[in-house]
Amino acid sequence: MNLDPTQLADWQIAEAAETQMQAIETIVKKLGVETDEWIPQGKGIAKLNAQTLWNRLQSNPIGKYIDVTAITPTPLGEGKTTTTLGLVEGLACLGKKSVGAIRQPSGGPTFNIKGSAAGGGRAQCIPLAPFALGLTGDIDAITNAHNLCMVALTARMQHEHNYDDKRLAQIGIPRLDIDPTQVQIKWAIDFCAQALRNITIGQGGKMDGFEMESGFQITVSSELMAILAIAEDLTDMRQRIARMVVAFSTDGREITTADLEVDGAMTALMLETFNPTLVQSLEGNPVLVHAGPFANIAIGQNSVIADKIGVRLGDYLVTESGFGADIGFEKFWNLKCRYSGLTPDAVVIVATVRALKMHGGGPDVKPGKPLDRAYIEENVPLLQAGCSNLIAHIQTVLKSGSNPVVCINSFHTDTQAEHALIKQVAEEAGARCAVSEHWLNGGEGAKELAQQVIDAAEEPNTFSFLYETDTPIQIRVEKIATEIYGATGVDWLPDAQEKLKRFEADPAAVALGICMVKTHLSLSHDPTLKGAPTSWRLPIRDLLIYRGAGFIVPVAGDIKLMPGTGSNPGFRRIDVDTHTGKVTGLF
Repeated sequence: MNLDPTQLADWQIAEAAETQMQAIETIVKKLGVETDEWIPQGKGIAKLNAQTLWNRLQSNPIGKYIDVTAITPTPLGEGKTTTTLGLVEGLACLGKKSVGAIRQPSGGPTFNIKGSAAGGGRAQCIPLAPFALGLTGDIDAITNAHNLCMVALTARMQHEHNYDDKRLAQIGIPRLDIDPTQVQIKWAIDFCAQALRNITIGQGGKMDGFEMESGFQITVSSELMAILAIAEDLTDMRQRIARMVVAFSTDGREITTADLEVDGAMTALMLETFNPTLVQSLEGNPVLVHAGPFANIAIGQNSVIADKIGVRLGDYLVTESGFGADIGFEKFWNLKCRYSGLTPDAVVIVATVRALKMHGGGPDVKPGKPLDRAYIEENVPLLQAGCSNLIAHIQTVLKSGSNPVVCINSFHTDTQAEHALIKQVAEEAGARCAVSEHWLNGGEGAKELAQQVIDAAEEPNTFSFLYETDTPIQIRVEKIATEIYGATGVDWLPDAQEKLKRFEADPAAVALGICMVKTHLSLSHDPTLKGAPTSWRLPIRDLLIYRGAGFIVPVAGDIKLMPGTGSNPGFRRIDVDTHTGKVTGLF
């Protein structure tokens, strides 16, 4: 069977591998899941009964817990999911029972410029088409639950506007006095649709709704997705959904989904989403897929429950944090690990020659356009100039007390001299380092990486959180900005400053976690600043409150909750073979 990634596209490799894909019953058995703990969802896919599994497994010993993060990527991404799956394969090749845990791909990047987040080459998960095109419907369910909340909110505003207090009392609706300028959420759609960022709704007559400014956010930025990622069980998920703040009243009171009496229906729509999905790697190892938030606008992790289950089912559980260590790992470290009670035995930092050259001052890397020659020809000085970014991310992982392993995700255009420099820099900064060829050679190509991870995981670590939960909000934000991003301080813009005072006066708000929103394309808030920027300050322009998820969300820079579709999106290459019914062109 030809699985040569230099000759075949990812979808072609997946299609060939799927002809010999193991039955899902085999993967379930390999994972150690019992008959009443899973539900088949089609060829090669199952849903795991999370609550039943957790009830059985919670007292079991846990395996090694490995997180995969990265340096600051180019807009193309540097292969973090590919590395996660390659490491799962490599560990299996060394005789370890390995399990992967990744996020469900959003339709935004799948149909845009980054692809479906299934991995790539010989380090991907299958079946590819179902994985990339909705899987078991979790994101659709979140979209519907989120939009039902907006339906409830806007209908309530219309009725309160049209009816007096007597009429409202007759139909059993207490007046909430929702402030139309203080609605905290937008409609949701799981595509990159910049034309929907800002819209006006309710145009027409009094029966056509309440006219107001609104818009859309991408589904994976919804607080519901964050709740799914951190919920301990169905009871916890139900209670968190009820605490979601969706607007404020004219006198500043928080309006929740419970106030709108829509929290129960939202939970009903999301009922099946609590159960992780099970697929397999190209080489037949189990992969859990659950939750799907981006790290630049959300928590950026697969679910707590998937990790808590997976780490008790395997010798090694390899989980993934979104984007670079400055945002994805920082949230894994200070948020997810608090919720799960798990701490990492090793942390893999994915690096590429391409990205480090960009950080050294290389030409712009633009999706859909050929790479400049600087990225495909040896240029050690350019590479060395960009290694400051790698060092910064190693220092972040070391600050957590974790054991870092740098994975050089090898491209065929790399040279031995370039790999040798990265390895030298990584080791001098306090990390192990391995060159990995999992994209080209699957598990066999990841053996060196897997052995380094095994060695790192056997060493003791001194994991500790960056801050205590009772530390004031302002100090926590400033600590993340200065100690993780490298800023000299934080500038609180007027809107954020006003909300900060209000939240700091609320003991319940002070107890919430900090989930930063900033660009993933720089350690700073400015995507044009590469390497390890110095002498800059982090501007916080807004503070959002996600009481359901348990976050205060500081928004840094000009980042949007609805990404845009580029000029050469992936959907242009996706099609269906009408003779076989197979999807082509996915990547």
